[in-house]
Order: sequence, then structure tokens, then C-alpha cells
Amino acid sequence: MKISIVKIGGNVIDYPEKLDEFLSIFAKILGFKILVHGGGVMASRFGESMGIMPEMVDGRRITDKDTLDIVTMVFAGLISKSVVAKLQALKVNALGMSGVDGNLIRSTKRPFKEIDFGFVGDIKEVNVVLLQQLLQAGMIPVVNAITHDKKGQLLNTNADSIASAIATTLSKVYPVDLYFCFNKSGVLVDEKNDQSIIPLINEDIYNELRKENVIHSGMIPKLDNAFEALKQGVQRVWIGKAENLLMAVKGKKAGTIIERQRYELY
Repeated sequence: MKISIVKIGGNVIDYPEKLDEFLSIFAKILGFKILVHGGGVMASRFGESMGIMPEMVDGRRITDKDTLDIVTMVFAGLISKSVVAKLQALKVNALGMSGVDGNLIRSTKRPFKEIDFGFVGDIKEVNVVLLQQLLQAGMIPVVNAITHDKKGQLLNTNADSIASAIATTLSKVYPVDLYFCFNKSGVLVDEKNDQSIIPLINEDIYNELRKENVIHSGMIPKLDNAFEALKQGVQRVWIGKAENLLMAVKGKKAGTIIERQRYELY
């Protein structure tokens, strides 16, 4: 069986009309599928309303104890249940899960090096047997960004990393495609010009564009995870607008394809 892993971010989740449009598209994907969601925009908004300002480094959130409480409530509570309810309305039998539930994702607290990220988890293990059982039972897992260390500690984990880890783990057994959906048309040369899409990108191009600061912030973890997923056996990785997901699944040109092979940038 082929599995589609789809990751959706906060820039879509935070807008009800965009989210409804995306979920209606996700519902039309045939076969086995898993949805992974972030929600950083909404978490930041809730935090700011409580006087807790978000702090980001290279697109990754610094998570102190107060921030951990907020992201847990927002990711594993409000967003998770809202998404599942909307999918049920679309006749998609979804099950909202954090990495804690069923011991789905075990992480370890990121060690302090140059930057102390706080209660941020680096993924160590994905429970592939549980995912297999759920998919075979006709369930669609909807996974949020909260994991645990199996010692009672919750950890905030990058949703792009979770999507990549689930994809690479399942790719040891099944053919897997990985889709990163957000509010841009793909990887862009000019972030202000949605038409400046790089249709194909490899690590050489990525490293050069990163040096030139063309690629920065939240796109960095997406691409880091995309390349790692390809190295670990994922068949195809795509980045693009949520509204173009179905076109991408059908193999039509829409967004950016991440490749291990060498392509020239024109």
C-alpha cells in the first residue's frame, strides 16, 4: 500500500476558510494517508494574549515551561479536535493524536549547545506498528506536534520533523510520498513574488540559496527534513500551496519537488 503523509502549517490552520478548503482537498486523496499539523501562528497569538511573546531561531520555537503549556493546549487540544471534527463532517474517519497517545512518538529533550531551545523534543522513535494498525482499521491519524520522553515529560517537536520522521519510518515498509503544505506556491527565489517558484531543488541549490539568505526562517526546517526524508527512503517530497495538494498527488506540476539528483537552477 502507498501512504501519503501530508503536513499542514499554522498559516492555513489559523484561517477557517483556508482550513476548510484544505481539509476538503485532503478528504479527496485516495488510499492510506496521515495528516500532521502544526499551529504555531495560533499558539503565538494565544501566548501574546497572555503576555508570553514567541521567540524563534531559524524557524524553530524556543519553548519554556509557559510556552509548553500553551502549545500543548493549542496543538493537542483546540486545533486537533477542530480538525478532526471537520474531517468527520467530510466523512473521513480521523483520529486526533499527539506523540504521547499510544506511545506514538518518543523524543528526547534537545541538549543545550549554542542555543537552549527549552522543552523541545528531538525524535528518537516512531511507533510504526500502531500506525499500521490504525491505517488497516480504516482510521486516518491526525498527528500534532506534542511528543514525550517516556519519563512523563511533554515536549514540543517541530511538525515538519514529525511528518518527516513518520514518512521515513513507514518508508521502510511501504512506498511513501511526503507533502508539505503552506501558504506559498513553493520554494521561492523572491518570497514577495509568488510566481518565482523553484520547480526542482537539490541540496547544492539549497545550500547556495541559504548562503545568500534567499531561503531562511521557517523554510529551513522544511527543506532540512525534506532532504533527510529522501535520504531515508521516502519516494517523493513536495512543497507548495495547500490548495494545490490534490494536483501534486496526481503528479501535476504545482509547487516545488525536492530531489536528490542534480538539477540546474534557471
